[in-house]
Amino acid sequence: MKAKKTIDNKGRRFVGIATLCLWGLSGLHAQTPRSSEIAVVVNPETPVSDLSLEDVRKIFLGDRQYWSTKIPVVLLIRAPGTRERDVTLKEIYQMEEVQFKRYWIAKIFRAESATAPRSCIRNDMANQLTATIPGAIVLIDARDVGTGVKVLRVDGQLSG
Repeated sequence: MKAKKTIDNKGRRFVGIATLCLWGLSGLHAQTPRSSEIAVVVNPETPVSDLSLEDVRKIFLGDRQYWSTKIPVVLLIRAPGTRERDVTLKEIYQMEEVQFKRYWIAKIFRAESATAPRSCIRNDMANQLTATIPGAIVLIDARDVGTGVKVLRVDGQLSG
């Protein structure tokens, strides 16, 4: 099965395979032998299948706290030092680690959020938590997407 690859005006690479679309972030990784595809993964009960990049940012910044009236957003993020966290901080938060920590401390202090994103040490842990926690969302390496989760399309990118 051949994947369709497109590059947006900010150099982000989007790759679609079958009905699962994988979100390839950061043109910086495109030159390395390591895959740069990052999947936006949610609990299968989440009532969305396609988000814009701006929506993903709003969700991870805590500006959108509910998927629906009954399902809160539960943010998961890979542990410090992982490639997925580095990509999430750079592309979604557009912050360094220290700024990210300060951002969430301030957000909680101002009562704009009850908790900061929960940290996941491994991708299999992120998969398991996402599969079992309603409303959970995480960015993980596309090669590590497990069963029991749903991969979202970002900006409607589909295979061709």
